[in-house]
Amino acid sequence: MQLYLLALNPTDSVSEGFLPAAAALGLDVTVLTDQPDAHRRRHPDIRVLDCDVRSVPAVVTAISGAHPPDAVFSNSDHLQTQTALAAAYFGVPGKDWRATLRVKNKAEMRRSLAAAGLDTVWSRELRPRDTLAALAALDIPYPCVVKPAEGVASEDVVLVTGRAALLARCAEIRGRRPDATLVVEEYLPGELHTLETLGDAQRTHVLGGFRTTLSPPPYFIELRHTFVQAHPEPVVAQVLAQLDALGVGFGSCHTEFVVDEGRARLIEVNYRAIGDQCDLLLAQLLGIPLFEYILRTHLGQPLPASLPGRTDGAARIDHICAPASGMLTAAPESGDAVIDGVTLAYRRLREIGVRHDLQHTNRDYVGVLRAAGTDQDAVDRVADRFLAAQRWEVAP
Repeated sequence: MQLYLLALNPTDSVSEGFLPAAAALGLDVTVLTDQPDAHRRRHPDIRVLDCDVRSVPAVVTAISGAHPPDAVFSNSDHLQTQTALAAAYFGVPGKDWRATLRVKNKAEMRRSLAAAGLDTVWSRELRPRDTLAALAALDIPYPCVVKPAEGVASEDVVLVTGRAALLARCAEIRGRRPDATLVVEEYLPGELHTLETLGDAQRTHVLGGFRTTLSPPPYFIELRHTFVQAHPEPVVAQVLAQLDALGVGFGSCHTEFVVDEGRARLIEVNYRAIGDQCDLLLAQLLGIPLFEYILRTHLGQPLPASLPGRTDGAARIDHICAPASGMLTAAPESGDAVIDGVTLAYRRLREIGVRHDLQHTNRDYVGVLRAAGTDQDAVDRVADRFLAAQRWEVAP
């Protein structure tokens, strides 16, 4: 069976999750990417085709010139709509392209939820041709959040508390993204959580979620994810109802939401598996072939009525950010260990000698630590001890 996997840059999710899962399922994999050299270096045994994967006609042409597909799949935020349309063109299972587009565009997501009567958030778009003067004339609730309509990884997401700061931030972001539409929306208070789901369009399984620790404002860098086996049932029901209204129900989905006085309000919906190695941690905690299940849905195979997995897992994942702009001069090596019953997996994300200017986003990560066990206190104690013993140094 032939699987076409659409990708941009190589990721751990693909290398350690989806490619091994495809091999276990006996699938013949072809990677379509606009970064073929990087994928060939990392996956020398996998067929890689150079393709403008952001273009639906280019994807269709590339697949048409090769073997007929049994599945077309991507775990990239940027490629869900292209993947859905290509799957529909070839008549293989896939997500509804309207749903992928609806959740990718944050302004469209807000409009859809409001139209369904589920949540109304003050939100306005600043398109490339709109003037800042038009924005200044609006009666904006402060504090508010500025973000690209189709951004990822907390890039250019910032909290502002007044009109002058808002205009300055929008001008600054426009300088980097002149063609991007920006969204200005009210700030939603509450603790940030995630809900991880997997569906086959007939049933949706809730896999658990995470409690997210963010950097201090005005930025929203994700510093830690602590595993939550089960959110309160009323909260889960609210999130699932909103996902249903958005048309989300096929394959994996990673949803970020806040809870304020018992009310669950969506921050964003990423219609793919959670990234930054949290998916690897989730599969380890649950003890199920998670990546195989995800690929099976795209092969048209129904999910089992239940996903029997472990329920005794405790874990957290720490994302270590560079302390300053400059060249990384010291950082621990990647490695694995088991300490006091806690499994540790540290991965270096940037090599020594590489310079990086802080972007105040998830792109500032220099390392990631996965810690898993069966007791949260033990997990926290071992992870804290490990991090305290390491050093990450940057030279200007």
